[in-house]
Amino acid sequence: MSKKNLDIIIIGFAIFATFFGAGNLIFPPYLGVLAGEKWYIAFAGFLVGDVVLSVLAVIVSCKYQTKGIGVLSRVGEKFSTIMGCIMLACIGPLMSIPRTGATTFEISILPLMPDANPIVFSVIFFAITLVLTVRPSKVVDNVGKFLTPALLIALAVLIIKGFLTPLGDARPDPYIDDLFATGLTQGYQTMDAFGGTIIAFLVMASIVGKGYLDKKEQISMIGKAGLVAGICLAVVYGGLCIVGTMVSMQYGADVEQTALVVAITGALLGNGGKVLLGIIIALACLTTAVGTTSAVAQFFAGVFNNKIKYEWLVIGFCVFSAIISNFGVNTIIQFSGPILSVIYPIVVAMILLSIFTEKIQNDNVFRFAAYMALLVSILTLAGVPVMQKLPLASFGLNWLIPVIVAAIVGFFVPSKKKEAVKEGGL
Repeated sequence: MSKKNLDIIIIGFAIFATFFGAGNLIFPPYLGVLAGEKWYIAFAGFLVGDVVLSVLAVIVSCKYQTKGIGVLSRVGEKFSTIMGCIMLACIGPLMSIPRTGATTFEISILPLMPDANPIVFSVIFFAITLVLTVRPSKVVDNVGKFLTPALLIALAVLIIKGFLTPLGDARPDPYIDDLFATGLTQGYQTMDAFGGTIIAFLVMASIVGKGYLDKKEQISMIGKAGLVAGICLAVVYGGLCIVGTMVSMQYGADVEQTALVVAITGALLGNGGKVLLGIIIALACLTTAVGTTSAVAQFFAGVFNNKIKYEWLVIGFCVFSAIISNFGVNTIIQFSGPILSVIYPIVVAMILLSIFTEKIQNDNVFRFAAYMALLVSILTLAGVPVMQKLPLASFGLNWLIPVIVAAIVGFFVPSKKKEAVKEGGL
């Protein structure tokens, strides 16, 4: 195998592992319970809402030559910087990074060691994160070469055991009616597209660090690495979903998702299942912590023109995350969740428009769409009744039609900036 192809596989593995957190492990089996024999319909929706959108976010983000969040750049420099900082702060040290430590402790450590000290664990967890993250050019290699294979092996043990010794028959009648729509909604609501725009920093740093400087070659490699990541995600999600169908006669729609995964693992592997589940959760969370910490640190280093060194940002984020993680998963989500729910529709809208960024000459298409998404999101969060009457509101997509209308209006409003954004690296 050529060095280039090997690098693509390693980068693809790193993208997969950064996306695959503890939450991604929990939902597919539950989707299998809900859908039963018709799991493939709901799963197709989940693939579109999560995998396709997330991988697409990585690819289109890498088209832009900018220090900020690339998909936001055509809205305007100030908007991109402000929204980017809020978004990265929430998904980084305020939410996602500390949540990885808290989740690992609550699911992997406490069931096996009930008397474990959360403070001691958080120090150990983020010390490991720091060691694996402090050298930006090595982050992808650390994740792609070592952590991801270990994670995939652990997942393969669980899934293959489920196939070899099925726990039961799939329920013939699903618990839900709109199978595809439910899968699409759940995939969308994972907010993994956020991760795609952030992982782009990590991916580009790795590609440049490996000596690939030609822009077209970079984009080609990113596309292929994204395909590797997408296939891995689809196979793992699909396997977990099918395993879930095998207990769809035993559990109902009201089953708690984390308890379902614990029960399935225990039924398949006995007491050893707790250990395996703990390993899977720990590896999933660690890979996400490493990838996200590195990407967020690179973003803020760029915002501050490297006046604050990447290494110091990594240290600061790890220390801060170790402290915040001790507040617990639920507290962390309650704090940052509403902010992310406001920004996420903007990011998704910009990702979709960025597919055609070379064709769209008028920046007002992006500006009008972004501000409409922001307005609808704020009004939805504020509980304005009319927002729930908009089309697709039941799927969490009430912003979509207004954004399309706003983008069309923006197309007919002349923009001061005539040049289209050129392709390039981050």
